[in-house]
Amino acid sequence: MSLQNPKVGFVSLGCPKALVDSERILTQLRVEGYDIVPTYDAADVVVVNTCGFIDSAVAESLDAIGEAMNQNGKVIVTGCLGKRPEQIREQYPDVLAISGPQDYQSVMEALHEALPPKHDPFVDLVPDYGVKLTPRHYAYLKISEGCNHRCSFCIIPSMRGDLVSRPVDDVLREAERLVRGGVKELLVVSQDTSAYGVDLKYAEREWRGKAYQTRMKALCEGLGELDAWVRMHYVYPYPHVDDVVPLMAEGRVLPYLDIPFQHASPRILKLMKRPGAVDKALERVKRWRSICPDITLRSTFIVGFPGETDQEFEELLQFLDEAQLDRVGAFAYSPVEGAAANLLPDPVPEEVKQERLARFMERQAEISAARLEAKIGTVQRCLVDLIEDDIAVARSKADAPEIDGLVHIQNGGEAGLRVGQFVDVEITESDEHDLFGDAIVAATGRPLDVKVL
Repeated sequence: MSLQNPKVGFVSLGCPKALVDSERILTQLRVEGYDIVPTYDAADVVVVNTCGFIDSAVAESLDAIGEAMNQNGKVIVTGCLGKRPEQIREQYPDVLAISGPQDYQSVMEALHEALPPKHDPFVDLVPDYGVKLTPRHYAYLKISEGCNHRCSFCIIPSMRGDLVSRPVDDVLREAERLVRGGVKELLVVSQDTSAYGVDLKYAEREWRGKAYQTRMKALCEGLGELDAWVRMHYVYPYPHVDDVVPLMAEGRVLPYLDIPFQHASPRILKLMKRPGAVDKALERVKRWRSICPDITLRSTFIVGFPGETDQEFEELLQFLDEAQLDRVGAFAYSPVEGAAANLLPDPVPEEVKQERLARFMERQAEISAARLEAKIGTVQRCLVDLIEDDIAVARSKADAPEIDGLVHIQNGGEAGLRVGQFVDVEITESDEHDLFGDAIVAATGRPLDVKVL
């Protein structure tokens, strides 16, 4: 790469959807001949892709902008917090430009003005799968933008707009390029994966000579044709999700569902304005497990929502006991500027919220520990993420990167494992979050049934 190329520093914050936005901007930067550099000192301009969903994310984004301003001074801001430019300008009036989420054109226009490109087509080469911020062996696949729901605690629709689905053939072609480039796991993300295609009236498109509807089941069928793990995130518990679970039982996509239940009390869910038949959640969980016994269910919950009574919190704990979810995240309710829930009566005192959160996580830790202990003695198919000394750190089919548990393969070095390999692991120990085991090796000392990038 020529030393004359303009240099851009990049800070990416927020959720996997924002990470995909960052990857698209970085890909365009590379296409146009910009160098991406890892330090403020080396950068001619710094782009900060922000998050603005909850107060802590806003604070983190403002801190990141401040650090970039102090260390460099030439800063372009984009992302969710960019929908509130006055909040940014109040603290940092000298930022060069501000734009909202997925507004790639505005980011590039601001960069062109601040730092014109010097493209050399003979050296500025970009792989056809683009620039990725994840390791080579897994990638996030964003299938839509925005959301049609108006959950009272959420401001994402005001930032990212209503649902806009990508045509199914466009998604499948991107997935195909990623797999061809070495990706072994595709993580399907959106604000509401279950609603995929409703805005396009589930239009049919052709891929590999076959017609696919732009809807979740057809997308899963297409992705199942690729030689990669496919993991579904942010799936609302609509009845048609039942149609995807048989594909998991058949091994077409991973037996894993990320379902944001948020609560178990019908009254609280109504105050949250959550969609779906909330009273059918347990029934649906049982049905999914009857179809696919190995399915992993992950969810998120909010405790201390305005008006939540002691009895309704107990309902939530009872739901945990009955649902026996594999992976759970929880948050104490925090007011978000612009959220309708801020106007609800009977806020829960902060000390009560924190006490409930601690009780919730303690209960779930017991469930998680028991479910992981039940895997001791089984063989789990794993994907290696990292090698640390002689131990390989991997994930099973039940574990999404960064949010779920890990599998620590004790003989990883001895077995010669490498990042991006699939390997079968015999589980020997467990704790509340992780599994421990040994790679199954042949008499030659090589791991059995291993795919190497």
